[in-house]
Amino acid sequence: MRTATITRKTAETEINVEINLDGTGVYDNQTGVGFFDHMLDQLSRHSLIDMTIRATGDYHIDDHHTVEDTGIAIGQALVKALGDKTGIRRYGSCLLAMDDAQIRTALDLSARPFLIWNVDFPTAKIGTFDTELVREFFQALSTHGGITLHIDALHGFNSHHIAEAAFKSVARALREAVETDPRKADAIPSTKGAL
Repeated sequence: MRTATITRKTAETEINVEINLDGTGVYDNQTGVGFFDHMLDQLSRHSLIDMTIRATGDYHIDDHHTVEDTGIAIGQALVKALGDKTGIRRYGSCLLAMDDAQIRTALDLSARPFLIWNVDFPTAKIGTFDTELVREFFQALSTHGGITLHIDALHGFNSHHIAEAAFKSVARALREAVETDPRKADAIPSTKGAL
């Protein structure tokens, strides 16, 4: 089983993440940030990674630390669950449409974190959620998951749709990348012999 549990506790947040890479997209995410929970549910459902998250944070300041630290913990859980990455496809991509929004994602589970973010939101908030936190989440996920991650918004005028399409597109690309390649199930997908 490619599973992992990560607990991250700081003076600002306490995060517990459990994932199963070989799941069916079952989720139970409770971070105290409603819109963010909705996005994490999309990440789980469309990646087929089972995900249970419990988070508490310094909400009296804002949602930033909770969102960022959850991204850190999910990234660390991915690294732990993937192990030496034997047999994975490694690369994933998705061009995803959601109403007015269209997001293109390409990623590489390379252990070389890098985020390319070409996404603009027409509003500063989605309800009470700061739209700038979407990038913060993916930056943390990329950095701590060792993911080269490119996310481009090709269209969109509704901030909710843009954010949700981004989470779904990344999820679909991640699903592809973590899947076992039946033609190379016993090999690390790199000419270097290690990732």
